[in-house]
Amino acid sequence: MESDGRSCRCLHYGALKVADKIRKESAGAALEAVHSLVSRLLRDFAPDALAVESIFSALNVRTALRLAEVRGVVLLAAAQHGVEVHSYAPRLIKASVTGYGHADKRQLQLMVRSVLGLVEIPEPSDAADALAAALCHLQNEQFRARFAIPVEAARRSRVGQAPQSGPMARPAQARPTAPRQNSSRVQTARQALPSQ
Repeated sequence: MESDGRSCRCLHYGALKVADKIRKESAGAALEAVHSLVSRLLRDFAPDALAVESIFSALNVRTALRLAEVRGVVLLAAAQHGVEVHSYAPRLIKASVTGYGHADKRQLQLMVRSVLGLVEIPEPSDAADALAAALCHLQNEQFRARFAIPVEAARRSRVGQAPQSGPMARPAQARPTAPRQNSSRVQTARQALPSQ
């Protein structure tokens, strides 16, 4: 995704579906496929940042562990390519895109299509989730820049920690600044994991 500060443009999206044969070869084969794809996308698009969805704690343990493994591989690829990673809670992503933190998959897909001016609804829904994470990040960065919120204060607020001092602790003292004029690219990562 690319943004000039006023509008966003989708450059590419999709979801990786690892074949059963590859997953059965070895425990690491699927993770290797994820790493290869993410590394190739990071090389091809050279994003400024990577937006990922944080792991939802209400998932069952097996699913949470598989998602954590994939997330670790994505974070590794980002670190290897020097790309900063930003993590957002699923409810925050939904709220920033649809206005409602409990929006269903279809509502999110429709809003992503609308905001990005896509002809078709992004499929699969995991691809729409990834695009929504990128939109959430771009919106968060524009807000942070406009109100001169330090990066660390913004990170603490996303993970639910109250800042001890600074503009986030005293919002009335925040100074508005002009939005950034340069183009910003955000790469998102979301992995479609088949259930076992």
